[in-house]
Formats: sequence, structure tokens, C-alpha cells
Amino acid sequence: MPYHQPFQITGFHSCDREIGLAILNGEMSLNPSNNEYDWLGPGIYFWEQNPQRALQYAIQCAKGKQHYNGSIKTPFVLGALIEVGYCLNLLEPDSGEILKKAHSSLQKVMKHAGNKMPENIKANRALDCAVIQYVHHSNSIEMLPPYDSVRSAFVEGSPVYPQSTFTDRLHIEICIINTDCIQGYFLPQPIEKFNPYLKKNFIG
Repeated sequence: MPYHQPFQITGFHSCDREIGLAILNGEMSLNPSNNEYDWLGPGIYFWEQNPQRALQYAIQCAKGKQHYNGSIKTPFVLGALIEVGYCLNLLEPDSGEILKKAHSSLQKVMKHAGNKMPENIKANRALDCAVIQYVHHSNSIEMLPPYDSVRSAFVEGSPVYPQSTFTDRLHIEICIINTDCIQGYFLPQPIEKFNPYLKKNFIG
């Protein structure tokens, strides 16, 4: 059963340099994402303990090779101190049962309404998003505490060697629902490695 996890992680968010600097200066806040393809449901997404992957993703978005809800002209990595809080931690075995139950209930609801179940099609993970959203909906109906965050491993990329189950882009993502969990933002160090375009133009 998920429980309150009073530990901090460092998360890293891919964004445009102008937005990242404005957030560091307290002039802006990150907006939650709420798309049908957001696999962990609505919230603010961070790469856990992984500034290098955050930079890779920001560069891919700037080159137009990744879908991004917005625009990245100059790749930037924003660091954040995050308290996990009451977390639907999908790395815990019991969380799988929560997803199974939600999926089964969602199937019944969709069938009763005469609607088709959403599907995961490549990068569009509409089914996963719908199941997570149904978990949140069920908690609300049953008057259970709302989750502060959702956390999961994500298998991505190519095998690091033949027949390997390890991939070159394996990572953990965390979706923050309760923004009070974000304790503060920082500029990841060393700057030359994680924010190479801080003081120079990006040429895609």
C-alpha cells in the first residue's frame, strides 16, 4: 500500500532557457501538464536524479525530434528539491494491484458507456494516463487521501549490449501533483555539463 515517504529527491526538468531562468528568479512557476498521453497522469514531470537525460530530452525537443507541449528554443535543465510525500510509487509491488483494480473498473465504466478503452500507441500512452486518472478519481469518490506524486521507472532506448535488459535511456520519472512538494529550484552543477547553452546560442 502506498504510504507517505518523507524523503527528498533531486528532480530535473527540461525546459527553455528563458523559462528556466525566470523560474530560478521567482518570476514564473512551472505549469502542470495535462495531456491524454501523459503516462503518469496530470502534473509536473521531472527526471529523477538524472540531469544528463533531462538535457538530452531538451535538446531533442529543440531539434523538433520529441513532442513537447510548448517550445524549447534554447535547451535548459532546471533542478528541483522535491519531497515525495504521499506517493503512488509504482516501484512498489503493492502499487501494481492498485493499477490492476483501476484498469478493471475503468473497463467496466467504458463498456457501460459504450466507449472504447484508450490505447497505448508508441509514445502516446493514453491508456496508462487514463488508468492513473481513474486511480485519482476513485480515491476522491472513496474519500481517500489524494496522492502528492506518482513515480515509476521507464524503460527506454536501445539495449546497452546484445540481449541486454539494460537500456541506454532507462530512467525514473516522477510526476508532482501537489506543487507544495517542490521545496525549491537550483541550477545543476557543473554548469558546462548540464547547461552548456546557459550563455551561448543553441544551433540545432
